[in-house]
Amino acid sequence: MRGLPAFAGHTEATDLDASSTSRPSGEPWLSPDHRYYGRAMDLDDARAVIREQHRAVLATTRDDGTPQMSPVLVAVDDDGRALVSTRETAVKVRNLRRDSRSWLCVLPDGFFGRWVQVEGHAEIVSLPEAMDGLEDYYRRVAGEHDNWDDYRAAMRRERRVLLRITLDRAGPDRAG
Repeated sequence: MRGLPAFAGHTEATDLDASSTSRPSGEPWLSPDHRYYGRAMDLDDARAVIREQHRAVLATTRDDGTPQMSPVLVAVDDDGRALVSTRETAVKVRNLRRDSRSWLCVLPDGFFGRWVQVEGHAEIVSLPEAMDGLEDYYRRVAGEHDNWDDYRAAMRRERRVLLRITLDRAGPDRAG
């Protein structure tokens, strides 16, 4: 597939087997319909984007197999897991208790610009075990809180849980 234009800082695509679903990170690929191409993204590169851009859409799977999507704020912990705070009573939590697969589309504040899609499996950490993780999540997304006692009370009142998503795949890293 020589001759396709470069995009987003990438070089032109090379000849590939478009039917291949297993590609090393950074290896170019061409869609089966030959309409676009991209590169698999390294998970550490995806984590770097998430550390800078916290706005995302989280997708989980409903009982009937269709997607359920929610706007969220996301961070990355020291173990490389994506972190999301939500309520115990949220539909996404019910969905994840049944099927831990999750997808995040992470967007810049201004919507247009660099974005990344990641997928993985979520672990749900409930209170009281979640409190330290919720505090860490807040610091990573917003910095220090003015009153940590008020924050902790709000987490208990709202029945907050922490989603820890172990990332399995990122990308494709493409534009267009």
